[in-house]
Amino acid sequence: MKLNWNTLLMLIAITAGLSSCRSNRNPKLMVKLVVDDTQDRLGNNGLPAALPFGNAGQNPMFNSISAHYLELAPTPYTQLGEGEILYHAPETTKGGDNAIDFRRAEIAAPGELWLEIPLSRLNAGTYEWVRLSLSYQNYDVVFHYNNEPYTASLASFVGFNQYIKDFEIDGETVEVNENKKQGFWAFKSIGGLQTGQTPEGGTTVPNPLATTSPIPAGSCVVTGNFNTPLVINGDETEDLTITMSLSTNKSFEWVDKNGNGKWDVDQGADENVVDMGLRGLQPSYDWQ
Repeated sequence: MKLNWNTLLMLIAITAGLSSCRSNRNPKLMVKLVVDDTQDRLGNNGLPAALPFGNAGQNPMFNSISAHYLELAPTPYTQLGEGEILYHAPETTKGGDNAIDFRRAEIAAPGELWLEIPLSRLNAGTYEWVRLSLSYQNYDVVFHYNNEPYTASLASFVGFNQYIKDFEIDGETVEVNENKKQGFWAFKSIGGLQTGQTPEGGTTVPNPLATTSPIPAGSCVVTGNFNTPLVINGDETEDLTITMSLSTNKSFEWVDKNGNGKWDVDQGADENVVDMGLRGLQPSYDWQ
């Protein structure tokens, strides 16, 4: 088939237009939070950690999760706050001291899109590490009452400090209207609603960079490294998805008074919750 001159000019124009659309496209950076109970169970120093003697743990079944801070770091020596800060959730002093504003938190189910921003927000460079500050977890756990197993919902607030006006757990709205430090939790079961507080400093926050780039006490800045460093040139045209895989390997931990490996909540059982911290971060990325 022969093309006349007008048809040829039209095809050239269309091709140029499509090329222009591709080159002018605004790529996005998308972040997903996922949980994995098969990942290593790490301690605060980022090394594998077994359950302490006298304690027991289980892998909670997550419903939703949130974080209030996200940063990419070029090297193990990059101090917290000196990397590329991609997200910092709103904070407030309504409850007195500065705190995360829970009502404005970005909450998502594991695997859902948690954050989407223009990729242009990320400066050119090579990034090896991710620092993600978790703030809220909502999951189901198994407990025993009179030796019978039941499933109940638990809301776990692991951020450094949070102003909580109210929150919902298993269809019930709970009024708080004050700041709550890291480790505040609410548990709804057949016995109704209970709230509690894990011991100060009891929330595990794995940081493999503890010796070169420490985190403040009481924060929940979980640190992990990419298997292959993320390279940003500044001229990308594809979307970038970063997946934060968080270890839930026996991340819900309690004092196992009777040594049966079950969380017994009978009156007088005294099997107190001692740790709800996630047990490691393995970030990965994918260009689309």
